[in-house]
Order: sequence, then C-alpha cells, then structure tokens
Amino acid sequence: MENINLKINGIDVTVPKGSTILEAARLANIEIPTLCFLKDINEIGACRVCVVELGNGRIVTSCVYPAEEGMEVFTNTPRVMESRKTTVELLLSNHNRTCLSCIRSGHCELQTLAKELGVEDEGLYDGLKTVSEPDFSAAHMVRDNSKCILCRRCVAVCDAYQSVSVIGANNRGFDTCIGSPFEMGLGDTACINCGQCIAVCPVGALYEKDATEEVFKAIADSEKHVVVQTAPAVRAALGEEFGLPIGTDVEGKMAASLRRLGFDAVFDTNFGADLTIMEEANELIERVQNGGVLPMITSCSPGWVRFCETYFPDMLDNLSSCKSPQTMQGAIIKSYYAEKKGIDSKDIVVVSVMPCTAKKFEIKRDHEDGTGYPDVDHVITTRELARMIRKGRINFTTLPNESFDNPLGESTGAGVIFGATGGVMEAALRTAVEKLTGETLDRPEFTEVRGMAGIKEASYNVGGMDVSVAVASGLANARKLLNMVKNGEKNYTFIEIMACPGGCINGGGQPQQPGYVRNTVDIPALRASALYKNDEAKTLRKSHENPEIQKLYSEYLGEPGSHKAHKLLHTEYVKRPVNKRFE
Repeated sequence: MENINLKINGIDVTVPKGSTILEAARLANIEIPTLCFLKDINEIGACRVCVVELGNGRIVTSCVYPAEEGMEVFTNTPRVMESRKTTVELLLSNHNRTCLSCIRSGHCELQTLAKELGVEDEGLYDGLKTVSEPDFSAAHMVRDNSKCILCRRCVAVCDAYQSVSVIGANNRGFDTCIGSPFEMGLGDTACINCGQCIAVCPVGALYEKDATEEVFKAIADSEKHVVVQTAPAVRAALGEEFGLPIGTDVEGKMAASLRRLGFDAVFDTNFGADLTIMEEANELIERVQNGGVLPMITSCSPGWVRFCETYFPDMLDNLSSCKSPQTMQGAIIKSYYAEKKGIDSKDIVVVSVMPCTAKKFEIKRDHEDGTGYPDVDHVITTRELARMIRKGRINFTTLPNESFDNPLGESTGAGVIFGATGGVMEAALRTAVEKLTGETLDRPEFTEVRGMAGIKEASYNVGGMDVSVAVASGLANARKLLNMVKNGEKNYTFIEIMACPGGCINGGGQPQQPGYVRNTVDIPALRASALYKNDEAKTLRKSHENPEIQKLYSEYLGEPGSHKAHKLLHTEYVKRPVNKRFE
C-alpha cells in the first residue's frame, strides 16, 4: 500500500494514501473533536466541529478532507479553536439547554465540547428556536427534537445498520428537523424498536422510555413479590457506567447491586437462554426429521422478529415459535416458581434488565402471557439499571461478588454466549448435535460462527447429515442474507439473526460511548470476549446439562415441545404493515 508523509502540529506522520486528516491525526495520537462523524457510516462533514487549519491558511473539515503528500496541518490554532467554539455556540443557540435535568447530563458529547472550548451559557446567539414537540408514540423510546443538533447519526445507522430508514431530515433551512415521513410519529412507522439510533445519539434527543419509577414503586409495595432477571449481555457492559474498562464482566457485582436495591429474588436470564435452547433445539430436530419448514430461523431478538413481520412476512413460518429467553423465564417465574413458593401469580412482578430497547415492545405483544398474566411486567435497559444503582446511592465498584438465587439462577456457558452474535447458534448446536448423534462432544466450541462479521456461514456433518448454518447481525445484513435465501442463491438448515450489529452486547439499551470511542475501539468484540471467557470458566457448558433445567422438565414441563411447554414457552407472529397510515 502506498504511503504519504505530512506534518501535523509539526510532527512527521506517515499514513496510507487515501487517509483523511482525522485518521492521520489519530495515528499521531492527536484527537480532533467530532460530533456528526461515525466511521464508515456517517462521514458527511456536517457539524464542522472537526475543522483544522492547513499551512496555506485554509480551514477544512478533517473528517472528510484527504491527507496529501507534504501537507501541513494545525489542529489547535486560535482560528481553529475560535471556529469550533462558534460552531458549538450556534448549536446551543437552537438547543434546549435544560442540562441539569437532561438524561445525558455528564456524558453528553455537546456538553463536553462546550466545557472544553470554554463556552459560557450566556446566550450569545439566542433568538428564534425551531419549534418541536417530543414524540412519545413509540413503545420503546422518546424523541425530543428540542435537543437535536442535526448530526444525522441516527439517520445513518437506521439506514446503514438496519436498512429500515424510517427517519430522515424533514423540511429545509432553519425548519429542518429529524422525523419520519409525512410527520408521522415513530410508533406509526415500520420502526423495529432496536434503539440503535439512541446508542449513537451524542446528546439527549433520543432516549428509552424510562420504567425505573414503576420498578421502585413495585419494590416498595409490600403486597408484591418482585423478581428481577438479567440478560447475558448486561454483565459485559454495566461496568462501563461506573468507569470500568469496556469488556469487564461484572456479573457478581450486578447481582449484589440488585439485591441491595430490594428485589425479592435475583435470577439470571441465562437460565431462560438454556430453556430456549431446549425448546429450540427440539423444534429444529423435529423440523429436520419430519419435513418441517426450513431454514428454521431464531426468534430471540424482538427487533428482528418485528423486522420479519414487516419486511419478510412470507417467511414467518420459518421463525422458531419459541419465545425469547426473557419471556420464557417470566412465564416460568409466574408458574413453576410461583407454585414452589406458594405465591399467587398475580402478586409476582417480573422485571427484566435487558441490553435491548425492543424488549420493551416485546412484553406488550400478544401471546406473551403464558399464565394469563404478562410474562414480564417491566423492562429496564442496562442504562436504566445504572441510573437505579446511582439513585440508590450504591457504590457499585466496591460491592462484593455475589451469586444469583436458585432455582432460576443456575445456567451453563451456552446460556451466557447468547449475548453475542453467533452465540445462539453455537448454543443450539451444542445441544442439537449431541441429541442427534447420541454422542458427547469432546469440545463444545463451534468457533466458525463466532466473530463480529455481519454474515457468517458454516457447514457440519451431524450423524451423516449435512447441516448448513448462517448467522447475521444487523438487519441490513439480515435483509441481504434472506434475499439470497429467497432467490435460491443460498440453502441453509438453520439461521440465527440478531437485530443489532454484533448482537445483544451492542444493543440499543447498552451504555453509550462517545463518538471517538465508537470510531476507534471494537466495542462489541470487547464485550463479547467477556461472555466467551465466562463460558470457558463454567463447569457446565451445554444447556441440556443444566440440572435445574432437567429438574424443571422432570417436575413440571414433561419434555421439550410438550403441550405445557407450548402453552408457556411458545408464541405466534403477525404480518405487520410497513406504514400504519395506509393499513
């Protein structure tokens, strides 16, 4: 590869030809601030915060301006600093500056820049503001355009990551705002509730619908038995909210913090993941052996399920009928656990801590009430749990490591890797292969389906039968994969799809990282590594080896796929219109 040489702040830098000034500066350990920039996704030079000064006196945007041979670049001259400061002041002039009560206060990228540049809240450019009203129409989130800075990160990820494209820039000039077609509320569009737009928003314009007050009220209600369950991916990210490195596994401290918040029982959704594998592997084997609809596609990701219902309704028969781990576990808590504890199901409140905003929508779907009561009553995201811990004045980093409660806190390594793309597939293969062959796997790893690639494929010979599998994460990749299946270009037995790129570890409810971290660090890979290390440390690594799962079937469910299991653990799907306005 051809290289070029340039100077940045007097430092000689050699970079590959075609690099931008921003990329060159990072190689010299010089961080140029950005707001709108997301590498490979949103490279539009819109916010102009990343300006630098060239040797010839020109001011250019470093995120899109190419580095050239012999170029001289200055990143911190008085002209550059004044330009950035003026840009931030102009952004703030049309910004709702209720920072103290803003959900992003303390980790807002605009707030950080204003502080660094010495911007004072003196309203230098105050005047007319773009009129807006918050949009509460979606089940999972709120959009408050009074905080929006028009960076278009949300628009880019909705299009590039998810191929959903239900938001964009409406109107022109001063009236420009981010919205949906025909000024529809987000809840009236084909939004799939994934929350990736929230994850990349640099300010407080997008945030999940907060359920923490309802949870605090439930805990305080002496008539209620409040149970909490935590998804696999939460333990790999929660620590970031308290200053711990990305990819730190905080499972023990998480359990301890939940106990101190006052929950009556602290369970692990990994148990529900093991249970999902029992049902899903059984369903796959039945389809393979009895001529069922193939490829079978996983149904753990509610964002993906809604995407399928909306954009691929002709493939709904391919979806596994299994509920997701959180609602399976909720159904078991309100049936099996309720009976063992002698508690009326109506008096149990189930709270799920999830990395996923789409889980807030999932618990309101039809057929998610196996006992006649909602399987799950409240969903809070990883971020919401962190807010509860801070509000409860719990010193997270000094907590002891504690275990989950039994019987629904016991899990295997297969359950924990559910949080990473390829994890559901690998967990299912660990059980399905042993069930089909009657032989014990020497090693349970199926490394071919691991990694952060958007689409992965593998083939295995299982008991003399060729089994072809595929894994996709990010719905743009899912669309590509499914179109190849429909066109006859690909033929698979089993497909795993997760809505979010990288899987649940990168879910829309996970801790938000600033743009410069997202652009330079492989966040999903670090979080996934924590889950795979957790799996490796387990004595039991296959879902069917979980003794509490075995006990659940022997005492209560009978066998995978039984009538009782179907009533509690399986669901149905519906075709959804792309646009409710024209339904």
